[in-house]
Amino acid sequence: MTSEEDKELFDVVIVGGLGHVGLPLGLVFADKGLNVCLYDIDNDKANQVKNGVMPFIEYSAEPVLKKVLEQNKLTVSPDIKIISKAKYVIITIGTPVDEYQNPKTRSFLEFFENLKSYLDASQTIIIRSTVYPRTCQQVLNLLGKDKEWKIAYCPERIVQGNSIKELRELPQIVAGLNDKAVEEASKLFSVISPRIIETSIGEAELVKLFSNAWRYIQFAVANQFYMIAHNFGVDYDKLRYAMIEGYERAHSLPSAGFAAGPCLLKDTMQLNAFNSNNFLLGNAAMMINEGLPNFLIEDLRKQYDLSKTKVGILGMAFKADIDDIRDSLSFKLGKILRFHGAKVYYSDEYVKNPDFVSKEELINKCDVVIVGVPHSAYKGISMPKHVKVVDLWGIIKKNEI
Repeated sequence: MTSEEDKELFDVVIVGGLGHVGLPLGLVFADKGLNVCLYDIDNDKANQVKNGVMPFIEYSAEPVLKKVLEQNKLTVSPDIKIISKAKYVIITIGTPVDEYQNPKTRSFLEFFENLKSYLDASQTIIIRSTVYPRTCQQVLNLLGKDKEWKIAYCPERIVQGNSIKELRELPQIVAGLNDKAVEEASKLFSVISPRIIETSIGEAELVKLFSNAWRYIQFAVANQFYMIAHNFGVDYDKLRYAMIEGYERAHSLPSAGFAAGPCLLKDTMQLNAFNSNNFLLGNAAMMINEGLPNFLIEDLRKQYDLSKTKVGILGMAFKADIDDIRDSLSFKLGKILRFHGAKVYYSDEYVKNPDFVSKEELINKCDVVIVGVPHSAYKGISMPKHVKVVDLWGIIKKNEI
């Protein structure tokens, strides 16, 4: 960094700024009047964003995008040097796990190696990615302790699709490796968040992992209950209604369904690895949730010769009313069905794929229809009487045609 002018070119540079975490965050900061730059190497997404088009579904985001572009508050750049021109640098890159369920911490640190020459101790570096515990300290070791680096950890806890709303409403957890980092990160997030909760780095790192593991375990309980009830010949949805109606202590019990996406399973895996593979509830939850497609198929095999059966899957995204297919269990379901010889059709209201068919065509062609995701467009769909419907979510009203 060569001058004060360079430092003040942007208030915030978001690294990985065109992703599901970085882009909504950048929009909300820019909407508050900050000069924001989104650094990302995805040219296709960059062109869309520059033209005022969201590259993925994020409700209420596109009007904000058009507004901040018109106000010249948002810039998109593929040039890594741009990182040196901001007061705050926010890291939002993904942190995957390997085939052995261990976090790829090394790849995250190697990424920081590439950033190192463009960072300066005068900046505040905010890690927003989900990280393996103690990763923030490793980042400091990598950057070097010869300078007083301001490294903060501010975990993202947003429900995908509702980021714009939740970024403005939810409290923000802020932690840092020194008081100055906490002070600066708190100052920044106070611009958009109604409340700042300061914690230690260790608390913040575990808050993110615990939050997602907790949700994942809750879904596993519901899915295990569903399996038990189904094997007993009981309708889980009716059972659940009777259980929670007017009974507050049971209200947190979810409906059954695929628990998927890029966070819940991955963060449960990370927590398990951090606890020396001794996270028994997490391991059980992974077996239940990841085993649900097999349970459904084994139940179908008792009723059908799948090699002579056409099966349709309604909904390929990992959750309702979005277009993100990352780690969607609908694809795992389809793969297992094909292994058993079934002819499989896919349909989705939001995911664009030339191999998919419309929901109408899928229903007309198939002997069995499985609801993979409860998109709102599926509410009230009537099924022909001869079609077997597998609907964990209870979203489809089955009428005779």
